[in-house]
Amino acid sequence: MERMARLGTGIGWRPEIAEAVEDPEALGDIDWVEVVAENICPGHLPAPLLRLRERGVTVVPHGVGLGLGGAERPDAARLAALAERATELGSPLVTEHIAFVRAGGPGTRAPRMEAGHLLPVPRTRDALEVLCENVRIAQDALPVPLALENIAALFSWPGDEMSEGAFLAELVERTGVRLLIDVANLHTNHVNRGEDPAEALAALPVEALAYVHVAGGVERDGVWHDTHAHPVPHRVLEILAALCRRAAPPGVLLERDENFPAPAELAAELAAIRHTVRTAAPAAGALPAHPEGSRATGPVRTDPKEATHV
Repeated sequence: MERMARLGTGIGWRPEIAEAVEDPEALGDIDWVEVVAENICPGHLPAPLLRLRERGVTVVPHGVGLGLGGAERPDAARLAALAERATELGSPLVTEHIAFVRAGGPGTRAPRMEAGHLLPVPRTRDALEVLCENVRIAQDALPVPLALENIAALFSWPGDEMSEGAFLAELVERTGVRLLIDVANLHTNHVNRGEDPAEALAALPVEALAYVHVAGGVERDGVWHDTHAHPVPHRVLEILAALCRRAAPPGVLLERDENFPAPAELAAELAAIRHTVRTAAPAAGALPAHPEGSRATGPVRTDPKEATHV
C-alpha cells in the first residue's frame, strides 16, 4: 500500500472558528483542515476556506451521509457529490464512516428511514461482506483515496463475530481502503461497551493509517458522550500516544463542533496533541514539532471526572 502524504496537525474547520483558524497568531500555523462535505457547496465555498486554500493549506472533505455499512449500495448522487467536493478542494483524499445511517425503502416492507445518526455496523461476516462491496463501489467512484473512520457507539449488536480491530484489519485487507482512526471513539467504546483500546490498536494495519481524530466528550450517569463540545481528556491523549508508539500517523486533527472555547484554549489543545505525537512517535517518522513562535503552550485541561476511565 502506497504511503499517505504527510498532513501534519490540523483542526476541523467550522464557520464559528474560521477567523481563528486563519490567524497564525491565534492557533499557530495550522497544517490542514477537515470540512464536513455535506456542509459546503462547490462553486460557493466560504471565503475563509478559499483563503486557506490559496495559502496552500490542505482541505479534506469528511462525509457523513453515505452509509456504507447499510444494506443498500451507495447512492450514486451522493458519491458524485463527494467526488465533486474532493476535486473542488484539490484534496489528497476523502473520508467517511464505517456506519449505516438509513434503512427500509424499496425492496423492504418498511418505509425509508433516516437515522440522523451514525449507527454501528454489526461485526459479522455477512455485514463485512456488504461493507466491502460498498467500499469498492465508492472507491471506483472517487478521484482520490478513501479513508474510513471507526465510530463511537452506545451499544453492540448481539452476535458480533469479530473484535473492532479484527474487523478493521480484514476490511483493509479485502479492499485496500485507508483508515481514519478516531482515538476519542476508542475511548467512548471502552467506557460504553467495555472494549479494550489496546486490543483494537494492536490489530490495526498501521500501514493503512491516513490520519487520526482527537476530540472531547463528557460522562453522564456512567455513559460517555462523544460530544465534540468538551476539552480533550487525558485518557484520549494516552490512546493517541499508544497509537503513535506503533507508527507515526500522517496527520492528527482536533475536532470541535460546538461550545467553542476561546482561541487560546483551542491552541492549548493543539499544543498538547503535537506534544503527544512528538514524544510518542518513532523518531524516524514523527510529525514536525510545534511551529516556532507559536504562543500555544501547556497541557489540555481535563475535568477530573473525565479522567476516571482508564
